[in-house]
Amino acid sequence: MVFWKKLFNNPDAVDTSKTTESGEEVLNLGSKDDSQPQIVFSTDRDLDYYELEELCDRVGWARRPLRKVKIAIEHSFLVVSMWEVKGKKRRLIGFSRATSDHAFNATIWDVVVDPKYQGQGLGKALMKYSISQLRSADISNITLFADPQVVKFYQRLGFIVDPEGIKGMFWYPD
Repeated sequence: MVFWKKLFNNPDAVDTSKTTESGEEVLNLGSKDDSQPQIVFSTDRDLDYYELEELCDRVGWARRPLRKVKIAIEHSFLVVSMWEVKGKKRRLIGFSRATSDHAFNATIWDVVVDPKYQGQGLGKALMKYSISQLRSADISNITLFADPQVVKFYQRLGFIVDPEGIKGMFWYPD
């Protein structure tokens, strides 16, 4: 349990500069200039599924049936979208979601950041925001599945491979 205590006792959730009237949180990127784009996090589930799939296309993910994407989002415990906001224009640049038993455990799924915005700390901010939302719901065990090329990214956030000797197991239909 040392891993979880280390990850969740960190007071640095997400450095947000303000919360909007709709409950969205605006990420402080160090610029006080209102003409610069803002990065906004939202937990609103009212998403354009075509826009989400276009984001997934930009990172090279396989297409998924939109009806199933809709069901997955509707049944998720947490949905986080990350937007670039320039004036009145909003562009979806990141997304994550989590399923949960609503008491102890949650699994984070579908973490995606537009390649144009990668390498700027926004993936880290998206994950920290997602984790802080889960922790505010008193979820203490957070897991995820990572493709080999992103394992190091999650390790830098405090996730460890195979904590305490736990082995994930999978069942697939023949």
